[in-house]
Amino acid sequence: MTATVSTTDTPLNASRTRGGSGLGRKAKAYLALTKPRVIELLLVSTLPTMIYAERGFPSLGLILATLVGGAFAAGSAGAFNCYIDRDIDKLMHRTEKRPLVTGEVTPREALIFSWLLGAAAIAILWFGANPLAAWLGAGAIFFYVVIYTIILKRRTAQNIVWGGAAGCFPVLIAWAAVTNSVDWPAVILFMVIFLWTPPHYWPLSMRYGEDYRNANVPMLGAIAGARVVSVQVVLYAWAMVACSLLLVPAGGAGWVYTATAVLAGAWFLYESHALYNRAQGGDVSDKGAMKVFHGSISYLTLLFIALALDPFIGSAVVG
Repeated sequence: MTATVSTTDTPLNASRTRGGSGLGRKAKAYLALTKPRVIELLLVSTLPTMIYAERGFPSLGLILATLVGGAFAAGSAGAFNCYIDRDIDKLMHRTEKRPLVTGEVTPREALIFSWLLGAAAIAILWFGANPLAAWLGAGAIFFYVVIYTIILKRRTAQNIVWGGAAGCFPVLIAWAAVTNSVDWPAVILFMVIFLWTPPHYWPLSMRYGEDYRNANVPMLGAIAGARVVSVQVVLYAWAMVACSLLLVPAGGAGWVYTATAVLAGAWFLYESHALYNRAQGGDVSDKGAMKVFHGSISYLTLLFIALALDPFIGSAVVG
């Protein structure tokens, strides 16, 4: 009897004294399901695109609705991804601390959370922006969850190429929120991010190749040698930089964006070729691969900062 009382009292007392911290841990677990670092990266492209589309600052209400709705859509997609991939997440060191692996969130809780967050995202975009932005938000969720996570991820090394298109939707959503249309500048920005995704993610998959092999996920960096991956990184990097410059003749970009696209693009091409040279010489390292990964984030950030500043400084390079 004494043992029974002691075993029962301990967690009860702990829950009373640590209830706040337990609630906090649960909230952090739900936040982790949304992959907040991915959301941050997606939002980097959203506000600058809105500013460029407006050629100034849109209304604060529209900005908030688009940012919050976009963040909720990305968070919903991330949570669905964690739910679907919980079996392989426990096999990889990179993902072994995700909430569904540690048990901080149950699969049922994660699934309900994913649906609620997605519904909230669509509602916010529909009423806070316009129906087109909402449909694009729904399309982004569908593309990431169904096309990438369910269909492509475990079947082909091209998974991140086509599945990564989901990460391009924020610029379409942002443009549609401001203009209620999808015009050529938005398509060009979509393609820039589409072409950016492989040289961004494949170096990361090189770093965590053992993880992906353990989980039987055919990421190119895990199943192909560094020489093959580095060639693909260089090719996509060149295509990305060339595409970024299309905004000059086809999107009315000014000197701030143009100069940044040229200089930042040249720097990223240099880093990509440096990775290629090391790989061809058999001297590539995890550190070298991650340098390109982190460099890709810096490149995209600089490009979209320039996009946001462009309407306020100078005029279009091509009239």
